[in-house]
Amino acid sequence: MDTSAERYDAVIVGSGFGGALAAWVLVRAGWRVLMLERGGWAHRDAADWDPQAVLVDQRYQGRSPLLVKQYGAKRFVAVPCNELVGGQSVLYGGASMRLRPADFARWPISYATLEPFYYEAEQLLGVHGEAGADPGEPPRTGPYPHSPVELSPPAQRVYQAAQRAGLRPFPLPLALNFRDQSRPLCIRCNTCDGFPCRLGAKNDLAVTLLAPLQAQGLTLWPNTIGRELRLEAGRVRQVACIDAATGAERLVSGRVVILAAGALHSPAILLRSNLDDCPQRELIGRFLMRHCNAVAAGIFPFRTNPEQVFHKQICLTDLYEHVRDEWGTAVGVIQDIYTPAPVVLKHAAPKGLRLAAAASAGFLQNLLCIAEDEPQYGNRVGLSAQRDAYGLPLTTVEHAYTSRDLARCAHLLRAARRVLRRAGCLFCYTYRIETFSHALGTLRAGVDPADSVVDAECRMHGVENLYVTDASVFPAAGGVNPSLTIAANALRVARHIAAAHGRTAG
Repeated sequence: MDTSAERYDAVIVGSGFGGALAAWVLVRAGWRVLMLERGGWAHRDAADWDPQAVLVDQRYQGRSPLLVKQYGAKRFVAVPCNELVGGQSVLYGGASMRLRPADFARWPISYATLEPFYYEAEQLLGVHGEAGADPGEPPRTGPYPHSPVELSPPAQRVYQAAQRAGLRPFPLPLALNFRDQSRPLCIRCNTCDGFPCRLGAKNDLAVTLLAPLQAQGLTLWPNTIGRELRLEAGRVRQVACIDAATGAERLVSGRVVILAAGALHSPAILLRSNLDDCPQRELIGRFLMRHCNAVAAGIFPFRTNPEQVFHKQICLTDLYEHVRDEWGTAVGVIQDIYTPAPVVLKHAAPKGLRLAAAASAGFLQNLLCIAEDEPQYGNRVGLSAQRDAYGLPLTTVEHAYTSRDLARCAHLLRAARRVLRRAGCLFCYTYRIETFSHALGTLRAGVDPADSVVDAECRMHGVENLYVTDASVFPAAGGVNPSLTIAANALRVARHIAAAHGRTAG
């Protein structure tokens, strides 16, 4: 073994919800922690609110695209990935929902086990919500740290229309800073979903956890790619990483190694590693889920948001349990969502419809439908023979929905269209979600090593010091944004690590 590797108590690969929350626990427990992140820090400048720069020119895309085959395509298509310190939290819209107790039927833990960590995650992320407002809300330890803000006019339109449609709308729990005067406050603009916050008013992990943790001793290497793990005698002995600027390889080691690079990149790292003797090798990257998501877009005879104010404030869970007895899954939720800028709609629209799409932007109001999709062995992450700029195999992603996945989404879409019609839209159309922002399940947790990659504490079966704290451990998707569940589970696993492996290096 090469003894020149730099040594830490813990090496965490990835700085999103799974990595940042694990680091928060371990750094505060006195551990010497190194975090590797392939992206850099968000610029937090004027261009970060420019739809052309961020969404069309893809300002934060990395040099290692995914090769994606989905929706029945015959060939892989190269899709760029955003790379940032703080992971997807920097770009998400702050939605912070809990899974329901029945969603844990396929998990090796129960909702009751995770509930205290849900509560802790909500406090850390500064979530604004109203306990008891969700008609299907699971049991809670206590209230949200902050109450919701008043509804903007577009959100009021959806709220009232949903009530007229016989549904029970409630304020979507959001991790945005509306009230903490010690930090920049949200100005309720329309550049939240998909954009870094120029002000730092979104409670993303780069702002709320990682920068403060650096002051407390966290070592963070941005622009550093996790290349592979090097195992020996049932332990990870080294993590090989690459400096993105120079291409130079660097070796580090930790008493504990935590994979938190996300459900696409964490299995890719393992597939690049020397796991020939690992009994779970055939399961690595399998059972990929991404939710069966679609957007119902209503076209109105008036401008729906002339002031361009924030309105991602409404959620509907009335349909969540409609197929539980029959199929054993959730249906999902409906959320208000922003309308892309004209330049984005023009870029994304089919040829011949681009000018019409751009012209319609001011007259649209959208509802996002998030439906559970079921784990399938054939949906997977793998490696290509094609290489990226660092000489690593490109990551391949293959995914297809089942008829039941599509039926759940269609059930939500029917309700969403009904709400939009009650709100006054002239007609609706549907567009599907192409991204894998809700990727889940490629290193699934379970009790039996024969059908899972990690155990109930998210330690890899047969590897003493390797844990996974991102969305890849989900054995089932549920029907809500997974961010809060990733955060809560990372807190739980990190507390286990701190207790099981001692406080500091010997």
